[in-house]
This record gives sequence, C-alpha cells and structure tokens, in this order.
Amino acid sequence: MRKISLLLLVIALTPVLAVAQSSEQRRLQGYVFAAPGGISAVGNTAASLHAGIGGEGLLYKGLGAGAEVGYLFPTRAAGDGIGIFSANGSYHFVGSSKPRKVVPFVTAGYSRAFGQGGFNMINYGGGVNWWMRDRLGLRLEARDHVTTDTPRGHFWQFRVALAFR
Repeated sequence: MRKISLLLLVIALTPVLAVAQSSEQRRLQGYVFAAPGGISAVGNTAASLHAGIGGEGLLYKGLGAGAEVGYLFPTRAAGDGIGIFSANGSYHFVGSSKPRKVVPFVTAGYSRAFGQGGFNMINYGGGVNWWMRDRLGLRLEARDHVTTDTPRGHFWQFRVALAFR
C-alpha cells in the first residue's frame, strides 16, 4: 500500500514540478495544515483533528494540481486515526496578471485512507489564500472527504494552514 501511495504522489506532483515559475501566478506553493472537524456516519458525529502537509501548482491560468498527505483521528482516541493521501485538481480565482493578496479557490479530487484498513473517498472544498508577504500566507479552507462505500461517511473539516511559496 505504501508503494501505491508513493506512486500516486509522484504521478500527482510530476505536472506541478514541470511548471515554469516566471509568472507570479504560476508559482508552486506548499502548506502545512491543522484541521478541526468531525467524522459523521449513520446519524452520529465525533470530533476529529486532521494534520498534514501538501503542495500544489498552477498549470494554466487559475487551473492547478496538487497532492497532500496527513493523519486524521477522532479527538477522543488519537491512536485510532488513519492516514489520508489526496490528489486534487483546483481552480484559483487569480484574475488579472497583477498578483493579489487574497486569492479564493475551489478544489476536488481523490483521497485514499490507509492504516487501519484502507478505503477510497472523494473530496471537495474551497477557501482562500491570504498572502501576507510575498512568500508567506494564511490558507483557510473548508473540505469534506466522503467515502465511496455505503453507508456514506463524511470526514469534514475547517483547515487553517501556513502557506509558503
């Protein structure tokens, strides 16, 4: 399973690594996040925390691709968590050629849980990057990972991240 996750990460990041960095809007960015949220299934919800690291790059205008890996766990039992790998597409509302301090975005993609049994998910969300300095920003995002099995499970969260480029 680790080999598959590593292969998916390499495939997801290959186009990002090929992006030229001549334009302000075509820069790569990384982020480290903490995300309080909840795990909801069959009418029950438990508080959760998700922490991880990711990166993305713009491929054409506002269209981007990225990947991330993290650990998600119920707050009552940190040892009962799962690893989550995600490969996503995104659209950043970059606007004109002039760089903006606040850049809204939407994202969606595939997620794979690993650890205590693995399962597939889709994820979607949106948020904003606030570039406080040229290379340092705050990323705020709401995201939901939804299991593909029945009954549906939701791993929803509000992310706060340190973004860098």
